[in-house]
Amino acid sequence: QVQLVESGGGLVQAGGSLRLSCAASGRTFSMYAMAWFRQAPGKEREIVSIITWSGTRTYYADSVKGRFTISRDNAKDTVYLQMNSLKPEDTAVYYCAFSASGAPNYGVGYWYAQDKYGYWGQGTQVTVSS
Repeated sequence: QVQLVESGGGLVQAGGSLRLSCAASGRTFSMYAMAWFRQAPGKEREIVSIITWSGTRTYYADSVKGRFTISRDNAKDTVYLQMNSLKPEDTAVYYCAFSASGAPNYGVGYWYAQDKYGYWGQGTQVTVSS
């Protein structure tokens, strides 16, 4: 089992920055990829960013490319999402997720779908005011 706890959400003005953290505990050595998803009110949950366990491959949704940066510290079992130049449309509940599905040599696209993730955090609210 893996437990995930997110932190770092909050209220920020447009143009501001936040850093989300996702601390994992448990059998993290069996994970292949970690990701951040988000769900805005009235919308479906969507992928934001992915990083493989090795850190060699990343993915960003077009809506956040150039503004958000995903990183991980395997020694601390923690994944981060640095969010800069925030916009009101970034307002959502952000969830981290870990995947034990796949293999180290898979392309990052394997982990686009939510059903590849068996472990989810509780979510952290990010609100960007205009």
